[in-house]
Amino acid sequence: MAQNAKVTVHPAYKVGEISERLFSAFLEPIGTMVNGTMFNPKHPTADEQGFRRDFIDALKKTKVPAVRLPGGNFVSAWQWKDSIGPRDQRKVHLDPAWHQYILNDVGHDEYLQWAEKVGTEPLYTVNMGTGTIQDAMDLVEYTNQAGGTYWSDLRKKNGHEDPYDVKMWYLGNEMDGPWQLGSWDKNPEGYGHKVLETSKAIKWIDETIETGVCGSSAPFMEGFPAWDEAVLDKCYDVVDYVSVHHYHTAAPGDTKALLGGSLYYEDFINTEIAMIDYVASKHRSPKQVMLSFDEYGAMQRPLQELHPGYGRYNMARNHYRFDPERRYILHDPDNMPERQFPGGDMINALSMASIQLALLRHADRVKIGCMTGGLPALAASNHDHVWRAASHYVFMQLMKYAKGVALDAKVESETYDMPGYAIEDTSQYTGKEGVNYIDAASAWDEENNRLAVFVINRNEESDYPLTVDLKGFEGYKPTGAYKLHTNDLELKNTYENDELLMPEEEKDYTFENGEFKLYVKPLSWNVYVFEKE
Repeated sequence: MAQNAKVTVHPAYKVGEISERLFSAFLEPIGTMVNGTMFNPKHPTADEQGFRRDFIDALKKTKVPAVRLPGGNFVSAWQWKDSIGPRDQRKVHLDPAWHQYILNDVGHDEYLQWAEKVGTEPLYTVNMGTGTIQDAMDLVEYTNQAGGTYWSDLRKKNGHEDPYDVKMWYLGNEMDGPWQLGSWDKNPEGYGHKVLETSKAIKWIDETIETGVCGSSAPFMEGFPAWDEAVLDKCYDVVDYVSVHHYHTAAPGDTKALLGGSLYYEDFINTEIAMIDYVASKHRSPKQVMLSFDEYGAMQRPLQELHPGYGRYNMARNHYRFDPERRYILHDPDNMPERQFPGGDMINALSMASIQLALLRHADRVKIGCMTGGLPALAASNHDHVWRAASHYVFMQLMKYAKGVALDAKVESETYDMPGYAIEDTSQYTGKEGVNYIDAASAWDEENNRLAVFVINRNEESDYPLTVDLKGFEGYKPTGAYKLHTNDLELKNTYENDELLMPEEEKDYTFENGEFKLYVKPLSWNVYVFEKE
């Protein structure tokens, strides 16, 4: 039996307001996400635009607040003007970022109209690789201007009378990445100046919008965080967010490193916040730029061969290779390969939830969070069906209960050490000492007198006797306790049974003198809700 663990929450431990956009998703036309899942004109549920209504209906029920679209690396050479109007007149292009054909069956209007059908806010990414300032201006005018101009009237002609009123615009994607078309890896000041002029121009077209500038694509980037600083120093006064991405990786079976990966996210966030505030001080600016963590994920991947002396900072060299045998892929939405990930639902749900808790703990500055696998997490799918994986239930509980303000949940528990490791040359992790087995975050909806505490047990073997100290919340009592746990880590929900893994009510607890006590299962997700009468 493990030693007692304790989580203390108090109304004085406020971190910051929780944005509705914090639990959002990301969409890009690679793999089956667009071609096959979102769009398949041959699917039995396809609507008049070719969208799968089963997928739309499933997402609509979740009320996912926002989706970043249409990419991703895809947008670095995408010509949006060739994706509008009658489909049979649209231009087909090559997508060098992903070595695929872009048929533009799903174009600018379709992405935004799909978002309308789902009932989610589109967060739009602009081509700042091969795209120009004028392209971005025309795009915003086409999208948001009511009428009376060439581009806005063309939108009406193309079938959408009202403006889409898109509020959030990302100016590029991973612009420090040599894998991008038009990368600014070697010239951050140039990119920062382009963002300055682009953001200024599109805000003069629609002064209600917000814009985001790209920060580092990962904490492993050679220029991090100096690249970010150089960019932001050029455009601080005209942007609202810094956009960052990270994908945490651990070796198969190394669950401690996988679930401890949220600490690297926090390191990344803390560094970016310090960089932003340093630039603000240089500009003598009272403005506070926020963070958008709009691509993130966690995965298990075998350790790769390392090349001593080749170094960890060789992303550019790795992406300046040319394979004469490589061919462009033409995707058929009705004949897409199924993607099968190893292992069951539980570890994947926990690894993603651990990152979401890290974002929640920084809700004062992280205002947008778009899980890369957020749409399949909410609505898993294959060629024929849609169902709820275990991640669906976790995501839904966060959207439901993480309201109001984030609180700093003080954790006391047994700890473990994570030795440093390298997945490959560019993904190298320093070790971490004293990692709590209990991972926690909290949200207080003061207006509705509701407190939620979220707990992950990272321990693979032991139940934990856990105390949640609520003495500062006088009059609050438990109104709901839920746990998600399985002894079979290979278990997966399916279309035939998507309730194999779902939270169940926890009834075996005590509550006395402001202390909520119970045992938490190993490798489990737990939610405790308290309300004031």
